Amino acid sequence: MNTSISTIILASQTHLHEWKPATWEDYLAYRDDTTNERMRLFFYQNRLLVINMTSEEINHASISDLFTMLFILWFNQKPEQIFCSLGRCLLEKAPLKAAAPDLVLYLGEEYPRWQPGEPRRIDLNRWRVPNLVGEISDTTLATDLDEKKHLYAEMQIPEYWVVDVRGLRVIAFQLQSNGKYEECANSVALEGLSISLLEQTLARLNEGTNGSAAIWFAQQIANSKTE
Repeated sequence: MNTSISTIILASQTHLHEWKPATWEDYLAYRDDTTNERMRLFFYQNRLLVINMTSEEINHASISDLFTMLFILWFNQKPEQIFCSLGRCLLEKAPLKAAAPDLVLYLGEEYPRWQPGEPRRIDLNRWRVPNLVGEISDTTLATDLDEKKHLYAEMQIPEYWVVDVRGLRVIAFQLQSNGKYEECANSVALEGLSISLLEQTLARLNEGTNGSAAIWFAQQIANSKTE
């Protein structure tokens, strides 16, 4: 291995969210280290990013759970749509790319299925890519809008959301025919959903909980359905 795992660990503790040169073998060694359960891993262009989740504030967890609730509430209005939420699963396209998005959404019947004992990883050489992935950006906004954006585009994931925890905004991107993301005002995966409604829902956190924000969101989509 070109880079020792101990060096990567030390660097990840010293420099917040800094990509470090590494090989795929380095990534695998770090991934398979059972002491790294609270870490999220990204591998792209022979660089490794290690995110220690203990450094994230409580708002990260609150908003991550909120968006899972929003998925459920949205598709509750569309019972014919099969969906599967697999947030924080590792996406791997060996031996070149790996990522652990906060949000992972599959639509339709062809979603990953595991056999007993298999790890919580999605082999993209075996399964299709998700319809949507998202990052809850507390301390990671810069890389979420830069390296990770390019990574998910190269994985050919159709839709990518960046949820800015501190700015209470959602930046959504759709993959174009040229293989690059362009910002969008409406979701394709959640057809009919405006990104502005997501931002309005986030704003409710200034005066309540993620539960009350989710209930408000449910009321809005129910009202729009009856109009």
